[in-house]
Amino acid sequence: MSVSYPRIPYGWADFKAIRLENRLYVDKTRFVRELEHERYTFLIRPRRFGKTCWVSLLENYYDRNRADAFESVFEGTDIGRQPTENRHRYVILRFNFSMFDDALETLQQRFETYCHLVLSHALGRNRDLFSEEATERILSLPSIDAKLSELFLYASDHGIPLYALIDEYDNFANTVLAHHGQAAYQSFTHGSGFFRNFFATLKGGTEQSDGGLERLFITGVSPITMDDVTSGFNIGKNISLDPEFNEMLGFTEEEVRSLLAMYRDCGALDRDVDTVLGIMREWYNGYRFAETATVDMYNTDMVLYYLDHAIPNRSGPRELIDTNVRIDYGKLRHLLVTGRRLNGNFDLLRHIIADGEVDTRIQSSFPLKNLGQRENFLSLLYYFGLLSIRDLSEGLPCLGIPNQTVKRLMYGYLREGYDDLGVFSVDFYDFEQLTHEMAYRGAWRPVVDYLSDAVDRQTGIRDYIDGEKVVQSFFAAYFGLTDHFVLHSEVELNKGYADIYLEPLLAQHPGMRCGYVIELKYLSRSEHLDESVVSAKIHEAVRQLRGYLSDEGLRRRHPSVQHIGLAIVFHGWEMVACEAV
Repeated sequence: MSVSYPRIPYGWADFKAIRLENRLYVDKTRFVRELEHERYTFLIRPRRFGKTCWVSLLENYYDRNRADAFESVFEGTDIGRQPTENRHRYVILRFNFSMFDDALETLQQRFETYCHLVLSHALGRNRDLFSEEATERILSLPSIDAKLSELFLYASDHGIPLYALIDEYDNFANTVLAHHGQAAYQSFTHGSGFFRNFFATLKGGTEQSDGGLERLFITGVSPITMDDVTSGFNIGKNISLDPEFNEMLGFTEEEVRSLLAMYRDCGALDRDVDTVLGIMREWYNGYRFAETATVDMYNTDMVLYYLDHAIPNRSGPRELIDTNVRIDYGKLRHLLVTGRRLNGNFDLLRHIIADGEVDTRIQSSFPLKNLGQRENFLSLLYYFGLLSIRDLSEGLPCLGIPNQTVKRLMYGYLREGYDDLGVFSVDFYDFEQLTHEMAYRGAWRPVVDYLSDAVDRQTGIRDYIDGEKVVQSFFAAYFGLTDHFVLHSEVELNKGYADIYLEPLLAQHPGMRCGYVIELKYLSRSEHLDESVVSAKIHEAVRQLRGYLSDEGLRRRHPSVQHIGLAIVFHGWEMVACEAV
């Protein structure tokens, strides 16, 4: 007799379909009550964190035309057992601004057309509230601003409550910024730009009485566009950093453990729960969305991605990283490159990857023009999910890279940044072949020679060589992307801090034999290259490596692996010594 279990809704964002087709759903509906304490709200969360599904949930709960499906859709949920008075009370206007590409010539026209269709659809679904004459008058007006203004006035006069849901509000704006630059972006977010006018009209709708725009919920991935089009979210409340909403999107560890146990108990998962949870914790966990929150969140998409591969009774995914969570380097390039030079933001990114964390205040809003300020750039990385709150340090949030997935994305940005400007480029296919031999057979020398030759050969790199950390970042940019190792920078081993630890990724490659601890030493080009100085550097590195390799935790974690220490000395861009321990 077969046992039924909820299927994995990987890639699904339709709340009703998830519920009616017996797909997995972790109940978050209790947060509907929390949201009702504010009428106009704005929520920022990273990509693929369940924002669209949440918007779909709100649509299904509040739409007056969906009342007949309430029991079937919300049965067994927290809000289904105890609904609020506002259930199915509203005319819903649902916008999704991820529907556009970045073709500037027709952007405003397509925006107007799309918004017209949204209004037409809403009015058509609510013909009992809007007369044919009123509908025709609203839709005949020449711009979306005029149509919305007329709609808000009519709704206010007739006591019709409206609820606007706007998903991915900043998607096309970010795309235009990345591909066409600040001038193109500002053409519609500043002055009399159509996007700025759209939000000004929404604000006007919130000022109506007895109907009109009674509620508004907006999602996005950063506050920049909102600050530019509204001078901060001055329509209502930005709840992105509020601790009561920390767990609204994403999964807690308790929730993930319960999911794994459920699938194990019904026979769909034959892997050990603690083993799988350990993998997920390292690769998918670590997001915290409020300074005073105490619970870290797992990325929704990443967990479902893993389960979709593992259930029923298959191995986990060959690649632990779902490419859908990736923020394209192209959307970050304008933040990291000025002219034909990597700028201060890139250096900051490099230092964060090397050091693992940074103390900074998280800014709730800031316009694009202020993005060059250090705290604003770090805040943007936080909103993108590339950094997350780890702790509080003397009143300031300590931000760190949340997990191995994001760390690999960061190494990718380093590599693409270097490659973009011709600073440091390596054929990644050739490099992967060499690291395979390094991982399985201990053939480390060809890999080290390959990277050091690339550093020496590429003259563009010489403008950027200013110390050990820069050389370390070049190595990390490539080792951090290999399929065989998990790279750790400045990892604590036996009361010291190793520059690089290449931990064998046994979850994916159980037959790997070797792991590596690397200690880099650096001599500037201005220093005289003396054999005794190089020898002293090697001696110091070897002494440190012997201490690192005697770490009990290292041996206990991977008892079957041979750990090899590599002491490497650079003189500027030239490797002058390398020794194994």
